[in-house]
Amino acid sequence: MLNCGIVGLPNVGKSTIFSALTSAPAEAANYPFCTIEPNIGIVNLPDSRLDKIAEIFNPKSLVPASVEFVDIAGLVKGASKGEGLGNQFLGNIRQVGAILHVVRCFEDDDVTHVHGKVDPTDDIEVINTELALADLETVEKRVVNLPKMKKNQDKKISDKAKFIEPVLEKISAALEQGRPARSVELNEKEAEALKELHLITMKPVLYCCNVDESGLEEEPESVMKVRELAAKDNSEVVVISGKIEAEIASLGDEEERREFLKDMGLSESGLSKMIRAVFHLLGLSTYFTAGEKEVKAWTFKTGIKAPQAAGIIHSDFERGFIKAEIYSCDDLFELGTEAKIKEVGKMRIEGKDYVVKDGDVIHFRFNV
Repeated sequence: MLNCGIVGLPNVGKSTIFSALTSAPAEAANYPFCTIEPNIGIVNLPDSRLDKIAEIFNPKSLVPASVEFVDIAGLVKGASKGEGLGNQFLGNIRQVGAILHVVRCFEDDDVTHVHGKVDPTDDIEVINTELALADLETVEKRVVNLPKMKKNQDKKISDKAKFIEPVLEKISAALEQGRPARSVELNEKEAEALKELHLITMKPVLYCCNVDESGLEEEPESVMKVRELAAKDNSEVVVISGKIEAEIASLGDEEERREFLKDMGLSESGLSKMIRAVFHLLGLSTYFTAGEKEVKAWTFKTGIKAPQAAGIIHSDFERGFIKAEIYSCDDLFELGTEAKIKEVGKMRIEGKDYVVKDGDVIHFRFNV
């Protein structure tokens, strides 16, 4: 699943951040549950390499890579038992590949807090506990079925049940302690066996601290608390100001936005950093195709081989794959033209076993 769900308690700034991300207004209001149906937005990945390649090829069109973000209803205490929009929320979050957990790290008397006080550690705890409880229920349902599965005449089913039993015990113990399933050390086979359960706490998480303007200049204590908590969880943290990002998004053109960032003393927007962090959180990389007609960034799961990467363009490319002509975009920036790259022997011919790298520029040869 190549998408990211934005979650958090009500009134932490999720919809403001989503609107700024997509520059398409999601309803944002000062009361819980104003986001009921999840909003979905496709967001372009900021990538200076794409612009540099375009400068060299001067193509008729330029197509960036993109990430899908899903703005999911605010979660409250008791969601795992159906409180608020609990069941709907949990159903939506199971469908995403990664979680962007927005945490309120700003004080504002005009924006009510669902628990009456701003305490990011407590807020994170509420959501993580609800997700762990929801997963625990899923695991327990599977455990109940195991005795029947182990007696099944089909050896595949009985072997699978015997194999997964100790794995579920490990996961269950962690969840009962309020720890996420991803904190449990699993080998490849164990992780694969758990996939069909769609456990929410197996998904990678990026904590997004939503601060006010002063919080960008000097990191408040609340952000430091989130960093401490994230370190225990092996998760990353980004700090952005939803209010400022909304202002940037409302500006007419790119030049105005650049000017605004310059005045703020920022080299790029917080959203740009966040989008890239989510891209890597999802285990994604980018390769490029380049020519006079089009320069395009293609998104792929890190670690795939050349024929599968070709299949992202079209299934015929994978089916009839012969070879790939490949060079690094860094070599292109250094040498200036494809002709120079060929001249110095930096253009490589790769076959079916080549593992595609982030930043490769590829021309596929195929025959169907």
